[in-house]
Amino acid sequence: MQFRPLGSSGLRISALVLGSDNFTNPTPADESERIIAAALDAGINLIDTANSYAAGAAEELIGATLRKLGRDDVLVATKFHYPFGPGVHDRGNSRQAIVRACEGSLRRLGRDHIDLYQSHRPDMSVPLEETLRALDDLVRAGKVRHIGSSTAPSWHVATSVMTSERLGIARIVSEQSPYNLLDRRIENELLPACAAHGVGVMAWSPLAMGMLAGRYEQGRAGDTRAAVRGGIYAERVTDAGIGVGNAFAALARQYG
Repeated sequence: MQFRPLGSSGLRISALVLGSDNFTNPTPADESERIIAAALDAGINLIDTANSYAAGAAEELIGATLRKLGRDDVLVATKFHYPFGPGVHDRGNSRQAIVRACEGSLRRLGRDHIDLYQSHRPDMSVPLEETLRALDDLVRAGKVRHIGSSTAPSWHVATSVMTSERLGIARIVSEQSPYNLLDRRIENELLPACAAHGVGVMAWSPLAMGMLAGRYEQGRAGDTRAAVRGGIYAERVTDAGIGVGNAFAALARQYG
């Protein structure tokens, strides 16, 4: 396994990391545990999750599995933003929401810190300075080691870095964006912005919802996540993408 520095931080993460949006929903818990064990055996050292994945069940499973395997050396990244309860502050990127979300994630993971805490999406209704100061407080308290963002536009990444530098507080070390052979939008502005500001980039949906793995037949989704969960998963699966993905998967099989 190759290891790479994560942006301007001292973290070195495996070139491949393990996403967990499917854990317990729809992938059964026992199969999810086997996936984690196989990933760690292959040298992966970072598991990425969120408090919204399976309403927190993914975090619980990851924490329990790592304890079961005795792997306290594995890095865990999680996220906040999406609703995690019925309350008005059980969502978003306000100080109140972030602190509540962090405590909940720590409890479900069974850990005393989060290695990488990411805003799942930007929140334009909250001043960015409030979000960053709340995250800085969590870093200073030892509950969070590093902070990052996800699916943020290039201007937001640059503004976040410059705001942190102006205030002398913790700055994002990573941005996680959708990136694959069928969706290369971040190459236009986001990748240059991240490179200019020392922000590492992680890709979500690197296999384009499974299309690049040849998981679909033209016109139908089978038992994939797109079929089971619908929403954005199904919206991103198109006949055109399936055609290109199946051709790509055939080449992959041809060349081993």
